Amino acid sequence: MAKILSKTKVSPAVYELVVEAPLIARKCRPGQFVIVLSDPESERVPFTIADFDREKGHITMIIQEVGATTQHICEDFDAGDELQNIVGPLGRPSEMKKFGTVVCVGGGIGVAPVYPIARAYKELGNKVISIIGGRTKELVLWEDKMRAVSDELIVCTDDGSYGLKGFVTQPLQEMLEKGEKVDYVITIGPVVMMRNVARTTEPFHVYTAASLNTIMVDGTGMCGGCRVLVGGENKFACVDGPEFDAHKVDFANLMQRQRMYKTQEAEEWSCGGECRCLK
Repeated sequence: MAKILSKTKVSPAVYELVVEAPLIARKCRPGQFVIVLSDPESERVPFTIADFDREKGHITMIIQEVGATTQHICEDFDAGDELQNIVGPLGRPSEMKKFGTVVCVGGGIGVAPVYPIARAYKELGNKVISIIGGRTKELVLWEDKMRAVSDELIVCTDDGSYGLKGFVTQPLQEMLEKGEKVDYVITIGPVVMMRNVARTTEPFHVYTAASLNTIMVDGTGMCGGCRVLVGGENKFACVDGPEFDAHKVDFANLMQRQRMYKTQEAEEWSCGGECRCLK
């Protein structure tokens, strides 16, 4: 059992859960994730570790209501309640070393898993430039936290309600066109955003890592739901990743696979909430 220490709504349909998990907090590294079983009748779902405190023994997850299970966790659990099980840390951690200048690009809830990565790069002595974005101002997450671990922070919104108007790729493009030194780029967010970041950096031959945590299902490599083509080879995001060379990811194939379960993900609870079945 894992006790929920706090629950905070950080934007529409997005919640921050701080959970007691001392063994995971002691071992986890930036870029890794956990598998959560909320109760015996629930499905197992993966969430990236957005933050951790080794001394206090807790981890932080950012959860968006996109399907039945995430809706159940966000709406039916509160601080003081216990999740049935949390397993982790899982996945390969981010590559950590002193690259020089690192650009961290996060979109939507992808900003949360970017945070511990940016913090670790900063601690290693890298110059960290962070570009974060959302469709509107209210959908921009963790601005203060990202500012604290960045040498420079650029905020973008699609509608121009806050920061720069436009997509996160625009300041990145301008930076590269000006000839600014960029040694490494990591991007986490919607698949189409990560694809566009990869397209932006590829002509400049800047290595770019994309975290494909959004397509994971089972988290152990057994279900095959997170199979992706990387450099023409089949990889599993959960056990071979979640980070891959973005210039080698077949994003067209990835986006097609993402659309396969849209109907099931959009379905709501049935039976008046008396059971876990779907319509």
